[in-house]
Amino acid sequence: MERKIRWHDYISINIFYFALTARSQTLTPLILPLLVQVFMGDEVKGAAYGNLRLWALMIAVLMQGLVGILSDRSTSRFGRRRPFILIGGVAEVLVFLTIGVIAATLEGVTGYWVLFGTYILSMLSSNTGHAAVQSLIPDIVPESKHGIFAGVKAFFELPAPLIFVSFVITRMVEVGNIWGGLLILSAVVLVCTGLAMLAPEKPIKEPPYEINWKPILRLVGMTAAFTAIILGSGALVNFVNSLASALPDTTELIVTVAVGVIGMIIAVVLGVWASVRLSMGGQGSGDNASFTWWVINRLAFLVGSTNLASFVLYFLQERFTHLEGAAAAGPTAMLVMFVGVAILISSIPAGWLTDKLGKKPVCAFSGVLATLGTVVVIASVDMTMLYVGGLLVGIAIGFFYSASWAIGTTLVPKKEAGRYLGIQNLAGAGAGAVGAYIGGPIGDGIGFTVLISIFGFLFLVSTLALFGIKDETLRMDGAGVATG
Repeated sequence: MERKIRWHDYISINIFYFALTARSQTLTPLILPLLVQVFMGDEVKGAAYGNLRLWALMIAVLMQGLVGILSDRSTSRFGRRRPFILIGGVAEVLVFLTIGVIAATLEGVTGYWVLFGTYILSMLSSNTGHAAVQSLIPDIVPESKHGIFAGVKAFFELPAPLIFVSFVITRMVEVGNIWGGLLILSAVVLVCTGLAMLAPEKPIKEPPYEINWKPILRLVGMTAAFTAIILGSGALVNFVNSLASALPDTTELIVTVAVGVIGMIIAVVLGVWASVRLSMGGQGSGDNASFTWWVINRLAFLVGSTNLASFVLYFLQERFTHLEGAAAAGPTAMLVMFVGVAILISSIPAGWLTDKLGKKPVCAFSGVLATLGTVVVIASVDMTMLYVGGLLVGIAIGFFYSASWAIGTTLVPKKEAGRYLGIQNLAGAGAGAVGAYIGGPIGDGIGFTVLISIFGFLFLVSTLALFGIKDETLRMDGAGVATG
């Protein structure tokens, strides 16, 4: 920037993250599961919710890549990023209002499919803003202040919106006032969008580079392949489970759990292998074995952590029978808040331990601790025990985020860090898609307590993937082929 950093720049550059997290923590664990349950009924709510999550998350992957390129090249007099944040914020409010109308006026399968289409629009609008706001810090802030701005970003992105949603929006949703929750969320998004317009962004006169559609085409191919693998794994799991339904109850349970775990492992391992290969233009999985196993490690762990939050409302309704319908919204939000606060508290000491004990040992410990936390959640006889389990899972996630990312930053070649780290972004969106699409029907069939236990096992799978990481760095030779 041409002028000095001012105190309000810390807010305007980062405040939109508050809106993004408030949105995700209101829709994903609260309003969407409740509406899907109302529209589709208890028998197929897991499968219906998983289907919705799969297609929405795949759209999110594509949208972020596309808007990233478009905003890079924007010559608007209002700046490169702010117009996209404004469009995304305003469009998202319109989506919230539409969801309110759907909840109040529609029912049955019609309500579900209209909600499905509306949520796809939500992914388009939210990721338009998200893709743009991610570039504000590198665009505007001097490198010497990236650390403190990242700290403010973390505050707006995690604890602040989690606490707000738990104590404000959730109170309305749990008494059935979905409209009230959506209106408050709309006000939050509008205020955050307005403050983001004060970010001291300067327009550019000419695009910084010629547009290159090859990365987008590779992203489309990668996403299509990953989606096909998830669909195939889900079809295999559903087919075997339909055959297992004729078996005795105990045998059916064992077969369903085993097939569910195998199906998710196939989706994770094969999905990552195909994605790395396609995104590298045919070269990748074999030449970059350690990098591939690192992405598998991340995806397996995130399948567990992401979907614990996605299905916790259904789990609570099943585990504590007095929490019927929207009554489970309050405990759901409180559990998510405990996890979020634990992540915030543990992430800093996790970085110190990673430097002292090593990246892979801390990462391995995080998988074991997350599994233990999941066991405590499943075995909970009251809400206190449930929150203790949530704290353990949250601490494990904080450890994982620090240690796993440290592994990745030593693996990728510095000259192509953006390319490699961009590929691993599929782990974030892919986690929700794999766990929700394959896991939803399992929860419908044999219960969401069993499904949560499968997610707990995926934490251990992520730890086992660490054995495939052999190289400390990937060094690129003259031909651009990675050598260990």
